[in-house]
Amino acid sequence: MTSLSRRNLMGAAGAAMVSQFLARGAWGQSGASRPNLILFYPDEMRADALACYGNPVTRTPNFDRLARSGTLFRNAHVQYPVCAASRCSLLTGLPTSATGHRGFSYLIQPNEPNMLGMLRQAGYDTFFFGKNDVLSPEAFATSLTGWADPPAPGAAPGDHAPGARRGATGGPVTMLLPATGDRRATSDYGIIQRVREIISRKESDRPFCLFLPIFQPHPPYRAPEGFHDMYKAADLPPLIPPGLKDKPAFHEAMRRKYGLDQVDDAVLRQVRAVYYGQVSYADWLLGELMEALEKAGRDKDTALFVSSDHGDYAGDYGLVEKWHGGLESCLTHVPLIGRVPGGTPGVVAQDMVEAFDIMPTFLSLGGTSAEHTHFARSLMPQLHGQPGDPDRAAFTEAGINIYEPQAFDTPSGGVYRAKSELAAEQPVLVGRAASVRTRRYTFISRPQGLSELYDRQVDPGETRNLFGARSVAKVQTDMEQRLLNWYINTTGVPLDTRNSRDVPNFTAPQAPRPDSAAAARVLDL
Repeated sequence: MTSLSRRNLMGAAGAAMVSQFLARGAWGQSGASRPNLILFYPDEMRADALACYGNPVTRTPNFDRLARSGTLFRNAHVQYPVCAASRCSLLTGLPTSATGHRGFSYLIQPNEPNMLGMLRQAGYDTFFFGKNDVLSPEAFATSLTGWADPPAPGAAPGDHAPGARRGATGGPVTMLLPATGDRRATSDYGIIQRVREIISRKESDRPFCLFLPIFQPHPPYRAPEGFHDMYKAADLPPLIPPGLKDKPAFHEAMRRKYGLDQVDDAVLRQVRAVYYGQVSYADWLLGELMEALEKAGRDKDTALFVSSDHGDYAGDYGLVEKWHGGLESCLTHVPLIGRVPGGTPGVVAQDMVEAFDIMPTFLSLGGTSAEHTHFARSLMPQLHGQPGDPDRAAFTEAGINIYEPQAFDTPSGGVYRAKSELAAEQPVLVGRAASVRTRRYTFISRPQGLSELYDRQVDPGETRNLFGARSVAKVQTDMEQRLLNWYINTTGVPLDTRNSRDVPNFTAPQAPRPDSAAAARVLDL
């Protein structure tokens, strides 16, 4: 871990004591003593799109300001590279293989413990504003105090990208669309308006937890005026090129199906330029949120975190959006920044962490803890300037197999049509896979395809697949074993149902023999 401030080193011993105190849930149970909790959660935001993560082009002053006032987790990875499964892991602290939440149609059930429900039971008012993709309809009332998905002006409820899913596309599916108009005429800005109402409320003294899954920078690639054309394609660094050797088969299959093999680098760079504009729009929304907290005087008693459910190709490898079987770092590596009352400012945590670590961290801040078995770890030590686990690895699962049709996407139109069709036509392209990442290496196991091994220290773009190379044979063996060990240790987690092992008592009822004629006479009365 490195620090952005000399002050962190001087306060290390005291921070350790505070960290241990908080990790035990010692905030107490009164609403006044526990911080409010906010998770600002842009959809499809890759970590390297932010200036505070080293991007040389993007302007993200509010993400950067939050990082300076809190802790930036340099190496945070998601549990799954697609929205719903990733969000289910986020709220439960469990990997996909432990829950079966693999597609878009099987979401968290009422009997499954989740972060929002546990905080509500602990005395928080819990609110959910934005796109769902995580809770089943039956789980909303048991998990939340209130919820809404504010539509954009003139759009149908739940339609965050009006027109994108309708009709057919002509030509290559780049997912580039024209700008959307005013920055305050979006569903995401409607979320910020709802937040202002909650943080300024006077009718309740209970602490609040806000889960804010905004839509941007999710494709289609388009942003409001002032952001859509903020970046020029010619000014961007080079993209990772298509056609690399020893890559998964879905790379070329997607390019052919989407028609991306017909577009040149200039078009893909324009995709990236607009994506960066969407990122900067999300940054502006974060600034609106932070300003609202400061005006209401709630910035001092509120823990504010930002993260995302996964990243986006955004032109890398000649691809757009994401893929069910994709495990590239541009999909798994997401921003994770947190600022807590009493925390140490300006910390950069270098250890590997996982996105679902937010769950036990929020519970610790809320003075409670999970009672179910999970594998997420509290981030409280790092938030107070202490080191994390230097030996930790991050694990990500992906894909669906042909024998689980219930997990495949429902048919879609518009810019998403090619995606759902390709998975149905060639299911091997979305076959199950899993990865393990250390601070240096990425190993991806694909039972139905080509496995991968990368040394990110010399190849951060994961362009040279070393799988099978004699020079890294020991590394490959160690990473394969580590992934196997993780599966053995985390799959098949039983529910805490406490069923009796005894055969239940059974005594046959003393009743007359069945007599259909007698029954008919009674019914005919």
